[in-house]
Amino acid sequence: MNNAPTKVRKAAEKSARTRAREFALQAIYQHLVGRNTASDIDAFTRDLAGFHKADSVHYDALLHGCVAEANALDTLITPLLDRPLVELSPIERGVLWIGVYEFQHCPDVPWRVVLNECIELAKSFGGTDGHKYVNGVLHQLAAQLRPVEMASTPAKTAGRKSAAAVTAVPAAVPPVADEAA
Repeated sequence: MNNAPTKVRKAAEKSARTRAREFALQAIYQHLVGRNTASDIDAFTRDLAGFHKADSVHYDALLHGCVAEANALDTLITPLLDRPLVELSPIERGVLWIGVYEFQHCPDVPWRVVLNECIELAKSFGGTDGHKYVNGVLHQLAAQLRPVEMASTPAKTAGRKSAAAVTAVPAAVPPVADEAA
């Protein structure tokens, strides 16, 4: 087990897409917890400090796409959970929505980048081990939603379990830079 501290990226080092995901997660959280409409949340979020540095097109796609497709996203996620959907934290659920949405609608973003970015979101905003849970669920969904891409990507870790054998908390996938930003 690696006990080295996780390197925290400084705000200046974050890509516009990483920032878009962070703002989208905060907006999705408001939707899940407060039941606010996407348009009300969007207006509020655009006024937050630092939003001008985010990829607003990607933010729009994530927020509005995840809210519009919430039932379909939940339908894909639910069979892979080890607990009822209502027991997921809103952060974990929002991160999973973002990951599934990007797997389905953002083919320009490699699956490993989607996975890594979602793990980082869960580490930054979620509970202590939420990122492990997110990793496990999204890794399985990547196998379902991007099988050809996953098959063509060489495994970087010896002894990794196959996607079929992955439980809800597999070993972490190595970080990958967000090349699509």
